[in-house]
Amino acid sequence: MKQYDLTKNNIIQFKPERVALDAKHVNVFYGEKQSTFDVSMQFPKNRIIAFIGASGSGKSTFLRCLNRMNDDVATVDGQINYEGLNINSSAINVYELRKQIGMVFQQPNPFAKSIKDNLTFALKKHGIKDNKQIDQVVKSSLKKAALYEEVQDSLNKSAMSLSGGQAQRLCIARAITMNPDILLLDEPTSALDPISTKKIEATIKELSEKYTIIMVTHNMQQASRISDYTAFFHMGHLIEYDKTSKIFTNPSEEATEDYITGHFG
Repeated sequence: MKQYDLTKNNIIQFKPERVALDAKHVNVFYGEKQSTFDVSMQFPKNRIIAFIGASGSGKSTFLRCLNRMNDDVATVDGQINYEGLNINSSAINVYELRKQIGMVFQQPNPFAKSIKDNLTFALKKHGIKDNKQIDQVVKSSLKKAALYEEVQDSLNKSAMSLSGGQAQRLCIARAITMNPDILLLDEPTSALDPISTKKIEATIKELSEKYTIIMVTHNMQQASRISDYTAFFHMGHLIEYDKTSKIFTNPSEEATEDYITGHFG
C-alpha cells in the first residue's frame, strides 16, 4: 500500500459566529488501540458536512464522538465544544445533549410502535401532554422529513410496515421532534435503493436550511451532490477538510486526490 504523510493536513477554518460545533485534538481509543488521531475541525451552521474515506478510516468513530455515542465503548480525549461547553466533559448530561445533537443510523431502526408513537415517545417522556401541540409536532416533523403525504392517513399503523426508505425518513422525523440544532447521519442511505436514496438526499438538502447536518457516506457521488463541505479521513487521521467543490476538483493533499480518483491503496 502506498504510504502517505499523515502529519500534514489541509483544514479549513470558519468565522466563530458561523460555527455550530468545534472539535479540538480529539483522540479515540478502544482499549490500547488508538482509532482516531488528533482530529480538529469546525462545523459551520446550517450546512451539510460529509465525511468520506475507506472502511476503517475513523469517520464513523469520530461522528459518534459528536454526541457521546462512544461512551462505554471507547475513551475519547480532547474537546468538542458546543454552545460554549465541552460536551466531552463528565459533567455533561448526555441525555439532554442528544436532544440538541440528534443521530440517525445506517440501518433504519423504527420502534415497534405505530408511526405516530415513534414520534410522540420522546415528546411525552419530556412531559409534553398537550394533544394539539403533539399533533402539530408530529405533522411538522413528518413534513420536514418529506414523509407526511405518504403516511398522513396511516399514522396509527405499525412503523414496521414501512418500506426501508420510508422507515429511514421516519427515523429522521423522529430525530427532529425535539428540534435539535445538529443532525448526525451515519451512512443514512447505504441500505436503500436509488429511488429512496434520492428522496433522502432531497430531505437532507431541505433540512440543512434549519439544521447543521454532519454525515458519513461511502458514496463519493452523494458527498459531491449534496454536501457543502467534505472531510477526508485516512487511517484515523483527518487528511483534508474544505469546500466540497475544492475537494473533488482540486484537492490539496495527494492522498485525497488518490482516493477520489480511484488510485488509492
